[in-house]
Amino acid sequence: MEPLGTAFGVLAVVFVLLLAVIGAFLLRRYQLGRALGTFDASILLPSSGWRMGVCRYTDRHLEWLGLMSLSPVPKFRFLRSSLSVAGWRAATEAERARIQPGAVVVQLVHDGEPFDLAMQFDVYAGLSSWIEAGPVIGIGTWR
Repeated sequence: MEPLGTAFGVLAVVFVLLLAVIGAFLLRRYQLGRALGTFDASILLPSSGWRMGVCRYTDRHLEWLGLMSLSPVPKFRFLRSSLSVAGWRAATEAERARIQPGAVVVQLVHDGEPFDLAMQFDVYAGLSSWIEAGPVIGIGTWR
């Protein structure tokens, strides 16, 4: 095989692999967006700042999956009975560049550790209802 043909073959394989990876990301994003109980939410990580992702409700957990990951395993998992809402605030000017447009910053506490999630206000209303709708401690199956 000629050197030009080999170089073309290698470039073609790299291009096909690149298209496959992009296709996998798009398929994952599509599947997460269509699933019930999912919503776009950025999380504030102390070490690296805001990271975009998707949250999903399960019966016992709130799970956060990174947007730039193909892993089906959530990066963070918060037990519903250990979550509480501390409030919400408008995003600062510096934060607006790192989170989705029109989002509010929701301040949550999980096992005494505070963290922030950025989401649309109507999603925040649903999240706070989901957290508060659980049975009280000592009643029910998951607390």
